[in-house]
Amino acid sequence: QVQLVESGGGLVQAGGTLRLSCAASGRTFSNYAMGWFRQAPGKEREFVAFIGWTGGSTVYANSLKGRFTISRDNAKNTVYLQMNSLKSEDTAVYYCAAGRTVITGTRPREYDYWGQGTQVTVSS
Repeated sequence: QVQLVESGGGLVQAGGTLRLSCAASGRTFSNYAMGWFRQAPGKEREFVAFIGWTGGSTVYANSLKGRFTISRDNAKNTVYLQMNSLKSEDTAVYYCAAGRTVITGTRPREYDYWGQGTQVTVSS
């Protein structure tokens, strides 16, 4: 069992920045690939970013490339999402997820564990 706790969300003006963190506990963190997803009201959960077990491999949603950066610190059992130049359309609940056998990293069903989410609201 892996427990995931997100933090760092909040209210920010358009153009601002936020850094989300996701702290993991329960199992060996480096055995899990990690992903960030988001879900806006009335919309399906969508892929944001993926990072491989060692941090050497990353994948981003095409629409977010250049603004968002995913990273991980296996010594701290934490994955991060740095979000720059935020837009109102980035408003959503952001979830981190952990998976042992992740193939593409972009599909929610590839992940075994999910956090409770953290709200990000971008005001225009």
